[in-house]
Amino acid sequence: MKKRTPHNTRRPADRSAARTQGAAAPESRRASAPRRGQTLELTVDALDREGIGLATTGTRKLLLPGGLPGDRCLAKIDHVGAQADHLRLVKLLEPSPLRTRRPACGDAADCLGCPLIGMRYDEQLRWKHELVRNELALYASLAGTEILPPLAPRRRLQYRTTAKLAVAGSHRDPYIGIYRRATHDVVDLGDCPLHHPLINRVIAAVREGIGKYRVPIYHPERKTGLVRYLVVRVSEETGQVMVTFVTARRSYNEIHHLGKFLQERVPQVAVLCQNVNASEGNVIFGPHDHFLTRSQTVRERIGGVEMLISPRSFLQAQHDGARLLYATVREWVGDIGAKPVLDLYCGIGGIALTLAPLAGRVTGIEVSEEAVADALRNAKLNRADNCTFEAADALEALEELADEGEMFQLVVLNPPRKGCDRQVLERVASLQPARIIYVSCSPQTLARDLDILSRLGYRCPRVQPVDMFPQTPHVENVALLERTPA
Repeated sequence: MKKRTPHNTRRPADRSAARTQGAAAPESRRASAPRRGQTLELTVDALDREGIGLATTGTRKLLLPGGLPGDRCLAKIDHVGAQADHLRLVKLLEPSPLRTRRPACGDAADCLGCPLIGMRYDEQLRWKHELVRNELALYASLAGTEILPPLAPRRRLQYRTTAKLAVAGSHRDPYIGIYRRATHDVVDLGDCPLHHPLINRVIAAVREGIGKYRVPIYHPERKTGLVRYLVVRVSEETGQVMVTFVTARRSYNEIHHLGKFLQERVPQVAVLCQNVNASEGNVIFGPHDHFLTRSQTVRERIGGVEMLISPRSFLQAQHDGARLLYATVREWVGDIGAKPVLDLYCGIGGIALTLAPLAGRVTGIEVSEEAVADALRNAKLNRADNCTFEAADALEALEELADEGEMFQLVVLNPPRKGCDRQVLERVASLQPARIIYVSCSPQTLARDLDILSRLGYRCPRVQPVDMFPQTPHVENVALLERTPA
């Protein structure tokens, strides 16, 4: 694994040198002020919300990525902050009893994409259960809510079927990977244990092809070069792969040769797309797609729903985790008696189409026009004639539905990480659905929004965590809410 800052051409020191430098005797924990480069001996006390190890020295809080509760170790200060010091693990002196004997990745402390990968899986589930419980415990209105044990997918490794990767360096020495936490350093990924094996094969082939055809890599400061990102999707249903090269400008020749080379190396690549993003921000996709193949979608199935996936479609990156999540939603719908359902933030229609056989009709609302186009195509594919989808802002759509006097037996909420705006929750409650099912990727915003809904006449009897991303601190949740008598 390599790490580099896009504008810095130097490689980091090799691992043996790092070990030698880090083996210096730890300095006294009584030092009056911490300084960068200082080595400390410490014991990790707990994990924060992001799965980062927490320790203390005097009144200072120490953050140690890769540290687990009970670890006694040597760590070096990389950054002295106003509230906490950020450290790097140098040597594990006494491992925590929570650690697995054979970690799946030896580079986790550098990458930081999966900080729990050194923890036994049963302990990961226990920690995530407590994480959800602690967030809901902050609100008295949720005191009676049952937090069920997390649902675990069949695969804990090689499960990611989608990867959005940054490209840095030069054609002589390309880096393809993820940004290191809180930096613009790109950590070069080899055989990532969380990626589907086909994703790792694509990364290796693209890296080779960039060098072979001297494809220029985008430099963010000079604003020169071509390739910015690599997005890979794998269909579990068909075994086909979709690859999108995100480039700073339209340049057919280089991408054409790179794409042909990739298909020779990885014949499963069925869709090749060039997305042009000339913006200076951190958004990955630009507004224009250009396909190098006749096929523009791959087909996927989750539960009983077939879906056509396009380059910018949002779909959970864990196939089995998505199946567990959709199945939980369907189970908790109960007997809705073929009555109407509203699916807010519906994406490409996965949950709406799962509920279509149970409902009289399903209305899906999503702000992205591209996602709605996918949802309409998927409704046709599944012969779900009772599903309609509309591209609209959630609040504006709710106000229009209220003006039209629409009522729904069930409302499904599946917002982004920031959760729902309060006005959206108020509008949903004004429709007086008998049940609300809230799907969330953030325990913090879920707890906040459940508390708001409790004051709008809805109690939450139970929450089901779903371990969508093993080895990481992320946990999805499905919450059931029932309308209480006035």
